Amino acid sequence: VQLQAFGGGLVQAGGSLRLSCAASARTFSGYTMGWFRQAPGKEREFVAAINWSGGSTYYAASVKGRFAISRDNSISTLYLQMNSLKPEDTAVYYCAADLRGRFRESWATSRSEYDYWGQGTQVTVSS
Repeated sequence: VQLQAFGGGLVQAGGSLRLSCAASARTFSGYTMGWFRQAPGKEREFVAAINWSGGSTYYAASVKGRFAISRDNSISTLYLQMNSLKPEDTAVYYCAADLRGRFRESWATSRSEYDYWGQGTQVTVSS
């Protein structure tokens, strides 16, 4: 599975961005997908996840109510709509695929639970 994230950029605090992640796999619709982010000098952290159908989502407390994850299985693409951005949202954002997500009893939120990763896209929020 190849994942390519794009859509990052520079935005002022309070602004919005939409990230996209294009997947190469025809089986994209079978995977739970997630977004993570990594700020300079910090560990990569979970942001949001969405189940295979798009009918269920899960968010980190720090972004809940501001970010929205979605997917379009017809074109094998994952999205992250980010609103009310804050300087602390500045990071490289990564999309990832969890091949075992359909079999889990709880959401995967750790880096090790995801099998494939995109290359990351930089988001910078200025104050």
